[in-house]
Amino acid sequence: MVPLPIGINKSDKMIRKTFGLIFLIMVFMSCSSPKALEYRDYRNFAIQRLGFDNSTVTLSLEYFNPNNYGMQLRNTDLDIFINGNLLGHSSMDTLIRIPRKDTFSIPVKFDVDMQKVFKNAWSTLMGKEVVVKLTGKVRVGKANVFINFPVNYESKETFSLF
Repeated sequence: MVPLPIGINKSDKMIRKTFGLIFLIMVFMSCSSPKALEYRDYRNFAIQRLGFDNSTVTLSLEYFNPNNYGMQLRNTDLDIFINGNLLGHSSMDTLIRIPRKDTFSIPVKFDVDMQKVFKNAWSTLMGKEVVVKLTGKVRVGKANVFINFPVNYESKETFSLF
C-alpha cells in the first residue's frame, strides 16, 4: 500500500473523488443529443444564370434551432426534387454558426437541368402546389466535433410566377 503524502488524509481524497464523480455526471448530462432543426421558410430565390440546358438557382433556407446551445454547420449535400423529379444537387462546404434558440439561414446554390424543369413548368406557372423534397445529409457539430445527420424533408409549396 502506498502511504499518503503529508497533509492529505483519507477524507480529502474521498471528497476529491466525490467532486470528480459529480463533475463527470454533469458533463455527461450536458451532452444530450441535439433536437432536429426546424425548417421555417425559403427566401431570396433568384436565378443567377438562365440557359436552355442548365440554369443556376440560389436561395436561402431559413431554419430555427430549438436547442439551448449553439452549433456549427460544416457542410451540406442535398438533392432537390419537385413532384418526384430530380431538379438539382447542392453541396456546400462552409462553416455556418447556428445560434441557440434562434433562426438562421443556409445559402443554397444548385444547377438545374432545364429539361426536368419543363416537366413541372405548367404547375408552377399556374400557381398550383408542387411537392418539394430535399434528401441528403448535413454535417452539424459543436466544439469541432461533427456528426452527419440525414435530411429527408418534404412539403407542398406554391411558386406562382404571375
